[in-house]
Amino acid sequence: MKINEYIDHTLLKPDATADQITKICQEAISNNFKAVCLNSSYVSFAKKLLKESSVKLCTVVGFPLGASPSEVKALEATMAISNGAQEIDMVINIAALKDGLHNSVENDIKLLAQTCHSKGVILKVIIETCLLTDEEKVIACNLAKGAKADFVKTSTGFSTGGATLHDVKLMRETVGPDMGVKASGGVRDLKTAKEMIKAGATRLGTSSGISILSEETTN
Repeated sequence: MKINEYIDHTLLKPDATADQITKICQEAISNNFKAVCLNSSYVSFAKKLLKESSVKLCTVVGFPLGASPSEVKALEATMAISNGAQEIDMVINIAALKDGLHNSVENDIKLLAQTCHSKGVILKVIIETCLLTDEEKVIACNLAKGAKADFVKTSTGFSTGGATLHDVKLMRETVGPDMGVKASGGVRDLKTAKEMIKAGATRLGTSSGISILSEETTN
């Protein structure tokens, strides 16, 4: 698979304008990226831009803190799906995980998985690795797997750090070969992108997809 087919072309800044969203959608189409990932208020807008393409439309839920009640996350996902979202990236309740409330975390993910899968939509679970110990990362991945999510994802890009090779390898080892792993945050060049894929990532969340591809073309 070519590097462009790993990329979720991402724009999640709170001040992102309609012109900027239009630009990333056009870039995703012209470069055949796997998906665009944007805030849910732009889902209906982006759906029109992507309708003639194979690019998937991804949005975020409970973002970036993960601290919303499960029912609110489910409603947010339901609305996004009805507006055209084909993939949902949700943030776990990080505090609940750190408090050892594992059943609560799994049920949170499970409700979103059921909400998404009932509509044929993929669920990715952001565990925010920079805030977790390795033990907590393993627990979070196992909870996501048990809840039947489709992917685990490293980061929101809005906390203290992004994806690391160590975390991607650990996540891949934990979830096994069949579940997706998305490396997000800090994937800004071709070398890093290739290393993340080699470590086990099957998706790359990045706002640097164009520059990564330009490196691939010139190398």
